[in-house]
Amino acid sequence: MSFDRAARFATSYALLRAAADVADHWIQSDHQAATKGQHDHNDGQSSAAGRRACAAHVATYTATQAAVLLAGTRLLGIRLRPAPVACALTLSALTHYAADRREPLRRLADATGKGKFVRLADHGMNGAYALDQAWHHAAETLAALIASA
Repeated sequence: MSFDRAARFATSYALLRAAADVADHWIQSDHQAATKGQHDHNDGQSSAAGRRACAAHVATYTATQAAVLLAGTRLLGIRLRPAPVACALTLSALTHYAADRREPLRRLADATGKGKFVRLADHGMNGAYALDQAWHHAAETLAALIASA
């Protein structure tokens, strides 16, 4: 990897990660946060409402990442190519949607022996949130690698 690509990767990752935290914790509405994981098989919940809320959240999440990535790289004088950036943002959006619908990540946790941890909500720890964030960090790392191409 060239020094230039390493700089593009580091910049892309830092900007995507910062934007993700802002989008997840400040931009996302309370309604989106409460509804995005709903599924019909849970009493009083609606899969359609969950999908709509999650899609709306992912739209603002992706827009936030795009705006921060564009502004940050422009301020730093770093040039990213549009096609890899579009691919990176698409990867980030799709993986974010999958995780935030909750069931796919829960199934993955069960399949990999993390079933107890994903359901842990005690002793100041929330396993589902920790695994969710680890999933997002990994996806953002891949997205930064793509964006830096």
